[in-house]
Amino acid sequence: MAQSTAAELHAKGKGPASVADLAEGLIDAVVNISTSQTIKGEGDGIVQVPDVPEGSPFQEFFDDYFKKKDEEGGDERSGKVQSLGSGFVVDAEKGFIITNNHVIADADEITVNFNDGAKLKAELVGTDTKTDIALLKVDPKKRKLVAVKFGNSEAARIGDWVMAIGNPFGLGGTVTVGIISARKRDINSGPYDSFIQTDAAINRGNSGGPLFDMDGNVIGINTAIISPSGGSIGIGFAIPSEIAGSIMDQLKEFGEVRRGWLGVRIQPISDDMLENLGLKEAKGALVAGLIDGAEVDNKALKAGDVILRFDGKVVDTARDLPRLVAESAVDEVVDIVIQRDGKEQTVKVKLGRMVEAEKASSSADEEDEEMMDDEELETEDQAPPPALAPSPEEGAAEKGDKPADEAKPDTAAVPAVTVLGMKLGTLDDDMRGIYGIDEEVEGVVVQDVAPNSAAATKRIEAGEVIVDIGQEVMKAPQDVKKRIEALQRQGRKNALIMLASRSGELRFVTIRID
Repeated sequence: MAQSTAAELHAKGKGPASVADLAEGLIDAVVNISTSQTIKGEGDGIVQVPDVPEGSPFQEFFDDYFKKKDEEGGDERSGKVQSLGSGFVVDAEKGFIITNNHVIADADEITVNFNDGAKLKAELVGTDTKTDIALLKVDPKKRKLVAVKFGNSEAARIGDWVMAIGNPFGLGGTVTVGIISARKRDINSGPYDSFIQTDAAINRGNSGGPLFDMDGNVIGINTAIISPSGGSIGIGFAIPSEIAGSIMDQLKEFGEVRRGWLGVRIQPISDDMLENLGLKEAKGALVAGLIDGAEVDNKALKAGDVILRFDGKVVDTARDLPRLVAESAVDEVVDIVIQRDGKEQTVKVKLGRMVEAEKASSSADEEDEEMMDDEELETEDQAPPPALAPSPEEGAAEKGDKPADEAKPDTAAVPAVTVLGMKLGTLDDDMRGIYGIDEEVEGVVVQDVAPNSAAATKRIEAGEVIVDIGQEVMKAPQDVKKRIEALQRQGRKNALIMLASRSGELRFVTIRID
């Protein structure tokens, strides 16, 4: 039987017979990046020089790590710390090179080492810590550069062959081959995680190097590995070109990244929310509230909306939305498809700029929310915000006033209502004072929660306020009771409740009512 050609094997999905021609045409565009950083230490806090095998490629970098600044017994020690990584040329005419931010972070000097042994000093154009991307520039007049271009990472499929080129362990240009193992991986390294996972060998020193498709286009920047040993175990991650390309363009133009900002708090959608939201599947991002003072025209949105598509792109999970918004231009007017009251509709929103939101933030927690990192937002299974005021009993004891029971509003005029394990009260001035509830918050206050009740399983606490149930506004304790009873008559198994914290931050929970 005749032997199959490389092209035929490739076509049959058996992999390429060789990637030699492909590697030969790309390897000169891939560079090794070395950096040096001056550090200082004091007293006995001296870092030991690692014991490395004779002839190790790292040996030369360990020899002069730490030196005495004062040879006559001074405590202060200083030295040069060097690190190695990879990168690749993206613009031969202007000398632009892209790599990972963590490769060059805090470097005093950056040197680009080419495949033929030539070296050039590089200047830092800009970085983006949220996606771990950095853009460098060398003088293109000092040597002829070879560049590669970004491909379409969105078109890449699980099982497609890929090739990585980089500088593992300082060995120089090294080629490895594998497949795409998974797409859109979230490894909790940043707010916009959407990595390509590959089994192509990636090791320390490969960071910042390219991941190529079989057409020679860069579809990813190799960034991280999972490994208990420090070496490759076939689980590596690359930043997809759809993210890297847009970041690079902004770093070229502005020297920084200018991200769009929607000015909303969001949370994931769970299966037990579907019935109340009128959804068939748990897809989209639930709007938990708008951020006050946001320089964004987002008034067309409201708490309880489910964002299904943003600027024509599907929002599968709440984690997708921050990335899609961040990739959008500042001041851009976008169409957002939402589901509200069981019906789909399209609204228009004018985006703001994220950095302005961050500067306006008064605390680290608020900043995380304004960056729309949904991992920092509360979900139905997370605890509500910590108490901002003492409980009624604590308040009475501290003030030395009447016993707590006597300090509460007159319950003879307003009979206590208990629903789903929650003792509810009217949100009047007395209750605001007892719990420290903001004047802007409206609804029905939770005075107590019975242990092991339906409400307790969702970590509802005294001092929180029920704003609405099933998209109906609650004004009095009896409203809550009537609404729950109405849902039970309709055969509903869960009630979707919007809760406000004492400071007014909103979250949604679903409570079983059957």
